[in-house]
Amino acid sequence: MSQDAFDLVIIGGGPGGYNCAIRAGQLGLKAAIVEKRGKLGGTCLNVGCIPSKALLHASEAYEAARTSFKSLGVEVSGVSLNLAQMLAQKNEAVDGLTKGVEFLMKKNKVEYIKGMGRIASAGVVEVTDAAGAQRSLTTRNIVIATGSEPAGLAGVNVDGKRIVDSSGGLELNEVPGKLIVIGAGYIGLELGSVWRRLGAEVTVVEFLDRITPTMDGEISAQFLKILKKQGMQFELGMKVLGATASAAGVSVQIEPAAGGEQKTLNADVVLLSIGRRPFTAGLGLEALGVQMDKRGFILTDHWQTHAPGVWAIGDATLGPMLAHKAEEEGAAVAQKIAGQWGHVNYAVIPGVVYTNPEVASVGKTEEELKAEGIAYKVGKFPFLANSRARTNHETEGMVKILEDAATKRVVGAHMIGVGVGEMIGEICVAMEFGASAEDIARTCHAHPTMTEAIREAAKGVDGWTMQS
Repeated sequence: MSQDAFDLVIIGGGPGGYNCAIRAGQLGLKAAIVEKRGKLGGTCLNVGCIPSKALLHASEAYEAARTSFKSLGVEVSGVSLNLAQMLAQKNEAVDGLTKGVEFLMKKNKVEYIKGMGRIASAGVVEVTDAAGAQRSLTTRNIVIATGSEPAGLAGVNVDGKRIVDSSGGLELNEVPGKLIVIGAGYIGLELGSVWRRLGAEVTVVEFLDRITPTMDGEISAQFLKILKKQGMQFELGMKVLGATASAAGVSVQIEPAAGGEQKTLNADVVLLSIGRRPFTAGLGLEALGVQMDKRGFILTDHWQTHAPGVWAIGDATLGPMLAHKAEEEGAAVAQKIAGQWGHVNYAVIPGVVYTNPEVASVGKTEEELKAEGIAYKVGKFPFLANSRARTNHETEGMVKILEDAATKRVVGAHMIGVGVGEMIGEICVAMEFGASAEDIARTCHAHPTMTEAIREAAKGVDGWTMQS
């Protein structure tokens, strides 16, 4: 067993881990990153954010060619689906990006070690590679960046064929005639929308009486109407009792969450997407005194665990399970280890659902402001009144801005519309600088653009919307 010494060893090569490694290298620290998958990028790059966006983009192009090009004067005939090629271009994108991350490790003098890492003792990480060979790394700091994995559900056994999780939902080798999605969160709705566009009849089953439960209520309700209009079906307020797979398909037993008569739904494929759980088992954390809650999330104080020299970031810790949150934490931890400041503003972590139209949000929802007793003002603007949206035939949705009435600072924004995942960044910058709605309203925006809807919503906070 060989032994090497480092300033920090990062266990997990996802967005949190590899960004921590890059920043550490930039700061002159000797860093190593350990990844068991054999490819860097974590869930996000390999089986999450990136491949799902490749399929979302491709399926949107396919549907547009079939349904909306004609209205724009573009005559297309003989449009057909080549699913094998669609999956191949997804894999090509993933492969190129994973190689890019590996290059960044070399560029920043970070040692990339393939294998399963565990903490053998204080300051020692043991790595076991695919062949069973072991290597021992000594280090002043250990960063746990092991991410998360799909959560399971009693009575629903993922077999990778008839019943799949979010990873399997990216690899179906044919379009199912009927697809049941269990869970109406971001991932389930994104993947459900992909397969609906490609021809599947999609039914979403959700335990709660609404979709995307953490989303602003008004936006969530409008989102549901749009998805129904597109052809997705919903069974809300329904509990899944179990799923039975056979050669012919899958039967899913459900009943009202509040109690009532059971019924059975039948499908070709079931996608289980009820959220994710931290991947923290088998890392040797308990022996060092690293404390976790009952769900397995590592408890930290400014990313420091209860064990000296052990840090934790990303999905393995509490907070939104988002790649960009992990990236921020990774850079902050590297800076703290280097003796510099490290900070993450958790009030400005945007979230995006990459359906069509997209849904984007940052900061407080109306429901949260009411629960906290904070007086606030609201400004709204529909894309139906936006000239670029009208020109592009992309008028569904709206922009909603929330301002603290006392401080006159924007504390939240919620949007639904084409491209709002890009537009939300403007609000993030405004919130970081403590802007008021008036600051946004008095900032000149190019015309005609979709972002003018942000400006008009900001004007609406003070009652002077001009374009509707």
